[in-house]
Amino acid sequence: MAISTVGIDDFSLYVPPLYLPIEQLAQARDLAYDKLNKGLGLREMAVTDAQEDCATMAANAVLDLIHKNDLDPSKIGRLYLGTESALDGAKPTATYVLDMLTDHFADSHGPNCFLNCDVVDLTFACIGGVDALQNCLEWCAAKDGRTGIVVATDSAKYEMGSTGEYTQGAGAIAMLVKPEPRLLAIDPDFGVATRPAHDFFKPKRKVSKRSIIKEVIELLPNLSVEDYSLDELEDKLTTGLKVEGVLDCNEKFITLHKDTPVFDGPYSNEAYQARIREALLDYRRRHRIPAGELRESYAALAFHLPYAYQARRMFSEIYMEELKESGQWDDFIGRNDLDVPCADDYNDREAYMGKCSEFLRSITKTPDYQQLVERLIAPGDWASSRVGNLYSGSVFLSMMAILENGLTKEYDLAGQELLVFAYGSGSKAKVFAAKVMEGWKQVAKAFELTMRLNNRQAIDYATYESLHRGQMTENVAKQCEGGFFLADVHDKEDGSEGARHYGYTATAMA
Repeated sequence: MAISTVGIDDFSLYVPPLYLPIEQLAQARDLAYDKLNKGLGLREMAVTDAQEDCATMAANAVLDLIHKNDLDPSKIGRLYLGTESALDGAKPTATYVLDMLTDHFADSHGPNCFLNCDVVDLTFACIGGVDALQNCLEWCAAKDGRTGIVVATDSAKYEMGSTGEYTQGAGAIAMLVKPEPRLLAIDPDFGVATRPAHDFFKPKRKVSKRSIIKEVIELLPNLSVEDYSLDELEDKLTTGLKVEGVLDCNEKFITLHKDTPVFDGPYSNEAYQARIREALLDYRRRHRIPAGELRESYAALAFHLPYAYQARRMFSEIYMEELKESGQWDDFIGRNDLDVPCADDYNDREAYMGKCSEFLRSITKTPDYQQLVERLIAPGDWASSRVGNLYSGSVFLSMMAILENGLTKEYDLAGQELLVFAYGSGSKAKVFAAKVMEGWKQVAKAFELTMRLNNRQAIDYATYESLHRGQMTENVAKQCEGGFFLADVHDKEDGSEGARHYGYTATAMA
């Protein structure tokens, strides 16, 4: 029996107890703080502690969701996880989460309380969590009595000194997905747009043993590569059948994986802007919604936010098209004294495209656009300013921020819709609407989003750098509520190398 209404019944957020004030990073990198703060909307960067990873963050978010809603673990049919910070190339991160939760509830609900729970990871850069949500919405709608949990968890990490470093963030958001939700009803027929792109990715890097040997020799004092036969050393470490180390293996090349991405910021912005527009067109087609009505049809717009003010910058093209479709374009141009570029005036296409980009930026500076930002976009981007990029969780943080903003401003959102724009590099966008239910206020009051962000511990730049480099083994946080933590990673070559083990503490670990 198909269910007519499915959606998100509740959200739970886990954000690390540590954050770095962006002003400190700006000083360390000799960057203009006003550009980062007023230009990009950055205030604080969530930083994972030494014994945290994407599995512990996800487990903590799901645990809070289960306790808040008094859920019976044996009744949870799915735990689907969206991430691009996977801990293993084969074993799903979701299995680590399930292992922690099983241990936690074993005494109260039995050691097999999650035995019949289906788990999997979904990865598509920052849109993996939305893919997991859509999948679970369709599963819940297919048969009565189904309840699932979706959790999006990531640690956005970039190379120090790169142009992505100041956008970093970390955290996890868990969602209770079920029929007749108290919070948001969602039609699983999403608008989608996919075009393969290399705007942001984390490749398996292939490095020759020869280059590694050469680099090590050159780093050591009083040694020179001329003192060694690199061919002989390389051959010795490749031809043997017995594997005795990382370099002493059967392959000629070593495959390396790094948590930090290869990315092209401007290209990624272009892909983001194009995909959300194309996904919006598809959403309109699927639901037979005419263009030109977006500005008046929704209570707020939620976006995936690589940085807090991304949507404010990227929405101008859609805004322009909306004005044209509604017949208000000429009046808008005249009222704001804007000079629309014409392709016939340019012999160089690159120069024309540059002028078009400049024109779209000028649109964002008009009073009309600023009013739209304050009404539809700002309600969803304030939390990102204080957390940073959550990758797969970013768009859900925007949704939570809109609902908490509604409580703070005493807006009655019941019966109104949020339009959600999700994006994942690679590249894909999805657009869907979420109708706010009558009981939303009672559920949203328990988010305590602002309180959670206010109760974190600020760290200095030196501590941030040590954590970023992985030089710390003990947690830094002095005050936290306890929760799951990474106890150790097995380092013995006995068949369990790399296995991760977790623990739980009910109080602060410091």
